[in-house]
Amino acid sequence: MAKDKSKATGVQKAALLFITLGPEISSGILKRLPESDIQKITYEIANITSVNSDDRQEILNEFLQINKAREYILEGGMEYAKQLLSKALGSQRAMEILEKVSEATAQYRPFSIARKADAHQLLNVITSEHPQTIALILCYLQADKAAQVLSELPEDVQSDVAYRIATMNNTSPMVIQEIEKVLENKLSSVVKTEMTALGGVDTLVDILNQVDRTTEKNITEGLEGEDPELADRVKSSMFVFEDIITLDDVCIQKVLRQVESKELALALKGCSEEVAQAIYRNQSKRAAAALKEDMEFLGPVRLMDVEKVQQKIVGIIRRLEDSGEIIVSRGGEDAIII
Repeated sequence: MAKDKSKATGVQKAALLFITLGPEISSGILKRLPESDIQKITYEIANITSVNSDDRQEILNEFLQINKAREYILEGGMEYAKQLLSKALGSQRAMEILEKVSEATAQYRPFSIARKADAHQLLNVITSEHPQTIALILCYLQADKAAQVLSELPEDVQSDVAYRIATMNNTSPMVIQEIEKVLENKLSSVVKTEMTALGGVDTLVDILNQVDRTTEKNITEGLEGEDPELADRVKSSMFVFEDIITLDDVCIQKVLRQVESKELALALKGCSEEVAQAIYRNQSKRAAAALKEDMEFLGPVRLMDVEKVQQKIVGIIRRLEDSGEIIVSRGGEDAIII
């Protein structure tokens, strides 16, 4: 947690809140968040070493106050919320809480799941809805997607929906929430792929590539206990074949001793010239010449075969790193004991 809590980010405050709530409650909340948010929050949790009781109480109070403010706004609007909060917290604190709610609301846009869905998937789900409901949903879509959906609606519905869009004024937040909830339930299965693609292994790898080796090992070992297959996917993605150029020559030579020449020739097919040169310079002239001949002899090859052998070499690099025989550079500083 930042020393000055007023400068702490929303993610840092969320991390402290989850620590305060405890693992059982926090895990139930975390699994409902977007994958990208989970990664950010868990990263902050991993980096908080201690939390005093005053900080915990302050964050918990703020969380409760913000949620109460949201309830009041939904019930009677901003002015109504201001009146009730001012009686309970005083006018200054009430305004601080309402400002935070306004910031959060500005970042939140309803029907996010509809914007992620394919236009045809969305059309299949909403065609049977009331024209007013369709109009409301289209108002929150990207213009090109809304146009595609509108153009594919039945002709007798198109003009009705268009009229309702043009004449729509204010809509109750509670009505929007109810429609969004129903739509989310209907779309959750058909857009599962699109939803998971927003986070997942690639997002986690981007984060782990920036941490030190100790933190990375703690996280990957934890994943191994939860999901060994997922842990393997993460670890294999942590270092791609093209990243071999980041190794020093001594490390590359140790890797090459573990790779058969025919596999190395296949792995180099289609790779960058920079990668090829890194390999050649760490071989004898005779071995490099033989490798080039092997590559020419192979002729056209399937991409999946190239990627398979490249991944095998990545596995060798990971094993050598785990055994301490080579060092792979990362975003965080590698601790070297002399």
